[in-house]
Amino acid sequence: MSVENRPVRGKHDELTQSIIGVFFDVYNELGYGFFESVYREAMRLALVQSGFTVAVEVPVPVHFRGAVVGIFRADLIVNDRVLIELKACDALVREHESQTLHYLRATTIEVALLMNFGTAPRFKRFVMDNEAKKRIEKSVNSVQIGVKPSAEVR
Repeated sequence: MSVENRPVRGKHDELTQSIIGVFFDVYNELGYGFFESVYREAMRLALVQSGFTVAVEVPVPVHFRGAVVGIFRADLIVNDRVLIELKACDALVREHESQTLHYLRATTIEVALLMNFGTAPRFKRFVMDNEAKKRIEKSVNSVQIGVKPSAEVR
């Protein structure tokens, strides 16, 4: 079944299907072996030429107990709706998936695509509803052990 003929199944499905089509177009033109930065710029250009709004290397702060403890850079954000994490490696591994899910948790964006320009093009789609994010934050904030760590190191 072609990308255009698939039924809409979930959140931002039409948009993600279009982005996946652009991903395969870029892969078919460039192939395998370039650095991630080359694929990021090619994806940006191809997405813009396809009529999408694209933000590149968007800084996203990570908060912990009310303080910013880190900043990650989302490779691409398309139409303020889909976060894209790009890789250029032999295979996607669990750490890449975890990274993408953490990026979703740190934003109000609910859909992400993890895309690999490896020896064969591969992608994974992730959805994390903002309501679910609130439940995760609440459960993490509600965990209180009550034991203060010792300041001395043994």
